[in-house]
Parts: sequence; structure tokens; C-alpha cells
Amino acid sequence: MRAASRQIWVSVLLAAMAVLTGCTSKSLNQAPVEDRGVSARGPVDPALLPGAANAGKPGYYTVRQGDTVMKIATDVNQPWRDIARWNNLDNPNAIEVGQVLRVVPPPGSAPPPPQQQQQQPATAPIPVATQTTPGVATTPTPTPTPEPSPAADAGDINLIWPASGAVLAKFDEVNNKGISIGGNAGDPVVAAADGSVVYAGAGLPSYGNLIILQHNTTFLTAYAHNQKLLVKENQTVKKGQKIAEMGSTGADRVMLHFEVRRSAKPVDPVRYLPAR
Repeated sequence: MRAASRQIWVSVLLAAMAVLTGCTSKSLNQAPVEDRGVSARGPVDPALLPGAANAGKPGYYTVRQGDTVMKIATDVNQPWRDIARWNNLDNPNAIEVGQVLRVVPPPGSAPPPPQQQQQQPATAPIPVATQTTPGVATTPTPTPTPEPSPAADAGDINLIWPASGAVLAKFDEVNNKGISIGGNAGDPVVAAADGSVVYAGAGLPSYGNLIILQHNTTFLTAYAHNQKLLVKENQTVKKGQKIAEMGSTGADRVMLHFEVRRSAKPVDPVRYLPAR
């Protein structure tokens, strides 16, 4: 994919973690419901919505209440900018409940430039059937790809703690998709492992100022509620590099909400962090 459209899953919001569901914000155990990007015009005949003819087909996703393009991109492990481009979305925020979106590259898509191929070895996209938001349930036929190098095909990852404070809230799969780490405003937030910045911004209010790093084809990490972001999208970072300052954006107290996503699914960060 193009360097300009490299977003980790993602997502960011991410996707994201757009990317992302299940972050603690105003309450440490409250999962946010984002309604940005969904039409408020009232009931619409689904047959009249964009992409209706593709509903239920492999590689397509039907928008549900609360979805955003970044959230969908995170769930299906695709860059949100690519999804917007594949569906000719001039305004990615203007999607409607019942609209059908293409979430896999269209046939004949141009391959990524050589530089990007080196930064992100090619692997088959995560099947749409693994997405956590209800939608397309049929797994698309994967496109044959070259064998990745052992370093790129990481089934595990060793992380360092992104902040030095005490754990305020633990991962529980239902209400908290990561852990919350306490501290003081301005405390350093560091990259838990080498990676590249696929999202840096405030597109998800519940996450405040958010950074998402992609470490390999399997893992990404997310860092939320920062008061200041020190890195930009597409930037490469090193393990232990300061990437943000701790804050309380999108939260009711100063803290870092830290998530680890494995193949787009949230997992307990403590499993990958050294014992304290």
C-alpha cells in the first residue's frame, strides 16, 4: 500500500483503533460507543444505499450503528484511507447504517512501492470473518503472497512498559480492551517496541490524543489520553523512544490507556510485558 495510506489496522480508530472499541475514558470500565459517521436522516431503504448490491458478499462490510470508517478499518485490518479510496468516500465521516463498503483491495490494485514493501512485508490480509464488529461473515479467498521472513511473521512480541506508573485498571475483554497506567501530566510515554506510526491524532474522542504503532504483520499497540503527541504518521520509532506525554484527554484523570492488538483482536498487554 502507498506510504501515504499506511495505517495499522487500526486503527486506528483504531481505527483504530479507529481505531478502537473498548477503551476506558470517562469511567475506567466503560466501553465507548462512537456514533460519528453514521447518518442521522432517519430510516433509509437499504436497497438505495451505496453498495447495496454487494451486501453479504465476501470482502464487503455492511455498516452498523456506531461504526466509523476508522473503526471498521481496525476490525478488518486495513488502512482506513484505503477503504475510503476503494469506496470513493469524499468524506469518510459520512457513512450510513446499511451502507455496504468494500474492505479488501479491488482486483488489479497497484502493488505498493518498493520502499513500502521493505517496511511492511506482504502477507495476506486478515480475513473479514475475524472482524469483531458484526458484518460480513464469509472469509474471502486469500491472495497467494510470498513467504514472509521469520522476523516479519512474528507470532509473539516482547514489549517494555510504555509508562512507569501503577496499573489502575486491568484488561478484562468485555469492558477494558487494554490496561490503564497511572502517572502525572507530562510523564513520558515510550514505544513498547520498534515500529512505525500508523495513526497519531484525536479522531476518537473516547481515546483523546491517540498513537497507534504497528510492529509487524501481527501486532500493534495503542497509546491513548496523551496531552501531547511527539511523533507523526509514517514515522519509524525505536523501542523505548519517547512518543508522547501522558495526559487526560478523553479521560477523567491523568493516565495512559495501553492496548495490544494481535491480528486486530485485543489481548491482555500484561502477557507481553516484563514482570514488575
